[in-house]
Amino acid sequence: MKVLISVDMEGICGVTSWVQVMPPEVDGHPRSTVEYERARARLTREVNAAVEGALEGGADEVVVNEAHDGMRNLVADDLHESVRFITGSDKPLGMMQGVDLPGVGAAFFVGYHAKAGTPHAPLAHTWTGYVNDVRLNGRSTGEFGINAALAGHFGVPVTLVTGDDQAVAQVRAWVGEQVVGVVVKEGFTTFSALHLHPRRAQQLIHAGAREAVARAGGATAWRLAADTRAEIDFDHQARAQACLFLPGVDRAGERTVAFTARDALAFNQLFRAVMKASAITFSP
Repeated sequence: MKVLISVDMEGICGVTSWVQVMPPEVDGHPRSTVEYERARARLTREVNAAVEGALEGGADEVVVNEAHDGMRNLVADDLHESVRFITGSDKPLGMMQGVDLPGVGAAFFVGYHAKAGTPHAPLAHTWTGYVNDVRLNGRSTGEFGINAALAGHFGVPVTLVTGDDQAVAQVRAWVGEQVVGVVVKEGFTTFSALHLHPRRAQQLIHAGAREAVARAGGATAWRLAADTRAEIDFDHQARAQACLFLPGVDRAGERTVAFTARDALAFNQLFRAVMKASAITFSP
């Protein structure tokens, strides 16, 4: 059995600031190369802990998919030597690239964060800072729900999530108790948290990944219902307006657009088109 690890960065132990997770080349944001390099080193170590646990648990292979901003934040030379890994942005399946590979039997979410608007959740957001909410058939979700649906389309269950306490709770509430949850920090506010020591976090991730492989055989893939209605709330009406040029997208409120997706693949395609259309620049 192969395991796919989708790895984000905001949910990594020790992270509570955008400065820590912002690649240095991103314009218009405060940056610190020192902070970023420290965080990506911890990111890589947490991924390695999940890889080692998965292999000990009986996985034949682990594929790691970069899922954070720019999707090339892992320190490749420091990754576990057994893995194959996927990097780069604009991948067809985005944060879940690789889930369609033959033999993938479980998906792990490592370094995940809570959905937009969640109190007490470090760096909580959904996809980007200007999305206020995403709803699938009226139920609010975050990146985890979008990604679980895409995994489910290929019959792959999610069996592990690591990150802050709110993120872990939200993933387990969405996917089910089959998901092993590893909490590496407890949020106070959007920009503060109580953390485990990084090495302790890695130990728990290792153990959680091992258990998550054992659970995979009896786990159920989370599937998006046919003809799901998706609604997306933005921070500004102009973003909603920009999306109306896309076929099938309608306005559902002052700052809200909606569309119907026949399945998770169709949802993924149109959702990402909506994200691109809404990424407009406002004149000063």
